[in-house]
Amino acid sequence: MSLGEEVVLRPRFKRTLSATNETILKRLENSKNTQKDFVVSRIDNHVFIRIPKSKQHFWSPQLHVEVDEIDEHSCELHGLFGPSPTVWTFFMFLHFLVVCLFIGFGIWAYTNAVLGNTYAFQVALMLLMVLVWFALYFGGRMGKATGRPEMVDLYHFLNRTIEI
Repeated sequence: MSLGEEVVLRPRFKRTLSATNETILKRLENSKNTQKDFVVSRIDNHVFIRIPKSKQHFWSPQLHVEVDEIDEHSCELHGLFGPSPTVWTFFMFLHFLVVCLFIGFGIWAYTNAVLGNTYAFQVALMLLMVLVWFALYFGGRMGKATGRPEMVDLYHFLNRTIEI
């Protein structure tokens, strides 16, 4: 199965490099002064590469890179593409809200069924929550597709910066 057919909301990659982790981290940190196409920030062995605010849209991705030392001559690079933390938190909140409403409508339907009342309205609301969940899922997939060219740009920038 190719990566395009899998359900991957936040693509990841891992690579072993024949350089020290400090060398790679310094290259990435120095890149913030030598170019203006991306915003690079570093915290310990974590590097975040983002699109500048002026070029960002709602679905703009960011690349989180973690560089871990294997030994004194090599390191392992872990990369994670994802939406901005604000967008990710918003989507998780919406999913949580839909699940809570689904459970609440289910309890309401069960209560009405036990009491002998009609519960068709509550079941309809539960089905609506399932439709909303599918809409959120496909909206997220469309957003990921919208941000795909920027993901490719981020990946190529990373490779040029660490000289692979």
